[in-house]
Amino acid sequence: MKKLLALYLIVVLSTIEAFALSTDKKGTIFGTVLDANLNQPLPYVNIVIKSSNGSIITGGITQENGTFKIEKLEEGNIVVNIQYIGYKTVNKPIFIGKNSYDINLGNILLEEEAEGLDEVTVVADVSSIQQKVDRKIITIGKDLAATGSASQLMVGIPSVSIDEQTGDISLRGNQNVRVMVDGKLSNIPTAQLLKQIPSTAIKSIELITNPSAKYNPEGMSGIINIILHKNTMQGFNGNVSVGLTHEYEAKFNSSLDLNYRNGKFNFYGSYSNDISKNRNNGYVYRPENNSEQFFNFLDKRKSHLYKVGVDFYLNDKNTISVFTTQNTSENSTYGKTDAIFYDDEIYNQSQIFNSTGNNNSSQYNFDYKLDFKKEGHNIEFEADYNVFDDESPVDFTFLLGPNEDYKDFNFTDRESITLNLDYVNPLSETAKLEAGLQARLFNSEIAYSSTGKTLNSEGILRPTPDTNFDYTRDIYSAYATYSKSFEKWNYQIGLRAENVKEDAYALSSEAESTQRFKNDYFELYPSAFFTYTPSEKNAYQLSYSRRVDRPGIGQVNPIKEWSTPLISSYGNINLEPQFTNSIEANYTRTLNKHKGTVTGGVFYRIISNEINRALFIDRSDVTSGRVILTHDNFDDTSAFGMELSSNYRPFKWWNINGSFDLYSQTQKGIAEELTAPIENATVNDIETNIDEVDNVLWNLRMYNNFSLSKTVSLTAFGFYRGKNKTIQFERKPMYFVNLGARVAFAQGRGMLSLNYNDIFNTMEFAFYGEKPFIQEGAFNWESNTWNVGLSYRFGGGKYKAKSRKNRDNNTKSGGGGFM
Repeated sequence: MKKLLALYLIVVLSTIEAFALSTDKKGTIFGTVLDANLNQPLPYVNIVIKSSNGSIITGGITQENGTFKIEKLEEGNIVVNIQYIGYKTVNKPIFIGKNSYDINLGNILLEEEAEGLDEVTVVADVSSIQQKVDRKIITIGKDLAATGSASQLMVGIPSVSIDEQTGDISLRGNQNVRVMVDGKLSNIPTAQLLKQIPSTAIKSIELITNPSAKYNPEGMSGIINIILHKNTMQGFNGNVSVGLTHEYEAKFNSSLDLNYRNGKFNFYGSYSNDISKNRNNGYVYRPENNSEQFFNFLDKRKSHLYKVGVDFYLNDKNTISVFTTQNTSENSTYGKTDAIFYDDEIYNQSQIFNSTGNNNSSQYNFDYKLDFKKEGHNIEFEADYNVFDDESPVDFTFLLGPNEDYKDFNFTDRESITLNLDYVNPLSETAKLEAGLQARLFNSEIAYSSTGKTLNSEGILRPTPDTNFDYTRDIYSAYATYSKSFEKWNYQIGLRAENVKEDAYALSSEAESTQRFKNDYFELYPSAFFTYTPSEKNAYQLSYSRRVDRPGIGQVNPIKEWSTPLISSYGNINLEPQFTNSIEANYTRTLNKHKGTVTGGVFYRIISNEINRALFIDRSDVTSGRVILTHDNFDDTSAFGMELSSNYRPFKWWNINGSFDLYSQTQKGIAEELTAPIENATVNDIETNIDEVDNVLWNLRMYNNFSLSKTVSLTAFGFYRGKNKTIQFERKPMYFVNLGARVAFAQGRGMLSLNYNDIFNTMEFAFYGEKPFIQEGAFNWESNTWNVGLSYRFGGGKYKAKSRKNRDNNTKSGGGGFM
């Protein structure tokens, strides 16, 4: 009996000892987190360990190479939660226990998500493109980001073109495009805004070529949304960048972004500037009267953009955000224009003009967001107030010719108020309802006066009348969209209703010149999106939307916009909006072995009440060859096009991004011509015709990135644009090549770049036209430049993924992947 008792005690004690040893056993998990599309490691990813009931046990973050290791984990069932700002969260349930203490999770692939979490400043080496349901997202890597300003960066973006003379931007060959920054419109002129945003401040660019009913329907060719870097790290963080460009004159830009987050508050601020001088020159030759115009300009710009704001997280359900943006700009242009008549020097003219412009823009934004208990269920209210004022006197001095010196004075005051109420309800895991109301109130007042003289309707030379132009446009709208996802299919349908009231009048000191225009209309704008993803390698998309292009202030303002000895530009106060029905199809193919992707697409647009250029001969002086440039409405027309873009990585050290786009549109416009020799012509000899031009425009871009090491890379960018026809002229082809080098330092926090642009000095705006007069010419600018840029990211701390306002980025992936 004693022996049995002793044996029992031994067994019990051994069991207790074994149990004690087993309870002391701890588990370890480890693995590597990668970007699912780029197959590149992601640093600073949050690894959260939760119990089976959802409570947090412990956690950590990934290293620079994407690896992580978490030790001393208790036995039992746990959930590994991998979350990273801007990516879909991954949950992996695992068991720690017998035969399962050291667990290798291997490579964990994270897919980018446009909704939910904030972005963070993590810049990839190579730019990439991702096809979403209703947009194309170009993530800006270190290759494109080192090019200078946003205006320079846009040259390398597929489907986008920049007018080298005016800075105007176009999408798919059409300038009827809306440009937003972080989903918001700005009162700052687009060309000015793009020149003062450093490319290093841009995280991505969204090309929304067929926007859904949730978006305002302006812009025939769609929306370009510039997304700036944000930072959600705890503590103090920031980014600084400087850039210098030079050929004949110096061009300097810089930016500073600061962010401090602690507890319930997130404070942020930024500053950027554009300080530059730019030389331009050109000529226009007219063989009919053997005359030639020569242009020489020197532009000076000093622009400063400030932004400060705070996010206040009252609790997990309520967030208040406020910010203000302030912009000041001082611009001046000194130019000399000569008109030489080789057969009759009596008509020769020489003009000097000196214009100065000072404008200020202020934006004030308030946002309140309430999250309900169900994830993704929220309501949000936003109020945005913008004011803009500009003072632009122009001094015209005539060195030669019959005209007297005079001065023009332009004063602009503009304000807009936007109120948004948006509601989002995920009805289920696969269905979502979005609805909203919006009011947009806009007013612009322009006052013009001049010391010069003009011919009135009776042909009598009188002092130029003073003119005040007032334009008001109020838009009230409501929208609703419904989306549904299946295993391989998903769709989204929507409808937007708008009521618009326009009232414009130009009050002149001469009663006969007073003009007024009113327009009140109600329109419906439907949209539909369908995507099909049969496999990981293939994705298809089909979409439809109806849009409107409302005339801009410059197009309706009857006051003289600009003038040279032989050309003057005016707006048309009676201009009406044009409407577009657009259908688009896209296909994305992912290549084998992570070599890249290929995306192809086609679109077709039906345009009614088309807005286009109208060119008239100046009735007050027919024999001088002077023309008036304006806009008018024309009959219905159509446009179609195709796009092909690809990313291919033949070797680990070589990456190629290429794109080809082609657009065709039939354009109609008024172009007058003389039926008699110009030297003897009268008003009765002017013939007015509505011309029709079939325009085919194509562009080819190719970007090469060569990684010599982990810190050094070389880039080569080539661009070719085919000839382009308009009502007035045929634009000749243009091409250029840029070269660059990048050096990373301070463990990737810093970047030094060197670029040599247009190395063959081939960029120029060359054209030929026949109406209203035969003419040819070319304009050149400082394109053969070198650029040096330096950027550095500082600060540290853990990331805290707190949802912030992201109203205009609520999109779902439509398959495909990055280019």
